[in-house]
Amino acid sequence: MLKIDNITMKFGGVVAVNQFNASISKGEIVGLIGPNGAGKTTIFNMITGVYKPTLGSIIYEVNENEEDITGLRPDKIAKLGICRTFQNIRLFKELTVMDNVFIGNHLRLDSGVFSAVLRLPKYRSEEREQFEKSRYLLEKVGLYEERDEKAFSLPYGKQRRLEIARALATDPKLLLLDEPAAGMNPQETQDLMEFIVDIKKEFKLTIFLIEHHMEVVMGICERIYVLDHGILIKEGNPLEIQNDQKVIEAYLGVE
Repeated sequence: MLKIDNITMKFGGVVAVNQFNASISKGEIVGLIGPNGAGKTTIFNMITGVYKPTLGSIIYEVNENEEDITGLRPDKIAKLGICRTFQNIRLFKELTVMDNVFIGNHLRLDSGVFSAVLRLPKYRSEEREQFEKSRYLLEKVGLYEERDEKAFSLPYGKQRRLEIARALATDPKLLLLDEPAAGMNPQETQDLMEFIVDIKKEFKLTIFLIEHHMEVVMGICERIYVLDHGILIKEGNPLEIQNDQKVIEAYLGVE
């Protein structure tokens, strides 16, 4: 579904990511781990069009057609079915829970500005459909009872769920989660793991996630890529990653 071929990202003389290669198949949950500053979020930024790779290419398969999405604008990539959440939660905090999800739906509206301003029948019909979709998503993530509350008033774990619900509103095929368990307590982390597995099945998603909580990565990922200083040092299943000496040294150092 996604093929990353030798992508490199340089900022002046600093090489943040160096010749990273990866492939993700449809229906997988794949992890990307590494120490702080290893280049993980930079890779997500290249996949989603925030950064254009200095070198290399990113190929995405949509509707059985391969598309080179290297350097495409973020909105174009989102329309192709790739959406993400962020390491630092980026909700519209002063808007309601419902409005945050409804905004995600706008990517799939066909009506233009003229139709929206005049509230023509086509726009009103689409609006009703998207409202029902938003209601369904909030029920799925357990937030429908809080639909009229301001986003900032939600507890941290529920804000994470809301951000994922907003991403789901864009109808993604590939969902990128950047540290979804950051700041969560053990019970919230366990609930999140079950939640990710559930939405993967429910919405037929492929998931690529960055995470520092090893219980999350080892518990739900089928394969894992390990970065250190922008370089891929290991790829394998959870058991192979846990027992790899290079991975251990990257996290714990060398005696």
